[in-house]
Amino acid sequence: MVDFVPDEVPIHVDLGFQGLQKEFVNIKIPDKKPRGKELSEEQKQSNRKKSSERVKCEHTISGIKRYNAATAVYRNRIRDLDDRFMLTAAGLWNFYLMAA
Repeated sequence: MVDFVPDEVPIHVDLGFQGLQKEFVNIKIPDKKPRGKELSEEQKQSNRKKSSERVKCEHTISGIKRYNAATAVYRNRIRDLDDRFMLTAAGLWNFYLMAA
């Protein structure tokens, strides 16, 4: 987990990250359905908007994970090689998107 995220950067998460609301002011989290009740139409619309923004990030992460070097357990001792793998995988994914 990142220790510091600037206030200008929005954090898009799902309901599994409710504890982050106490740590960050820039978090975008969907509204939770109250027990035994339903969400209002306004809350449902808000959740759809937040979901449509978050899905772009989810698709990018899954595209980067297609390159197994970014997802495999790092067992090497070369300093910052895991960061280089992630940067290379992100660059390849961006190249794939531009070429498509």
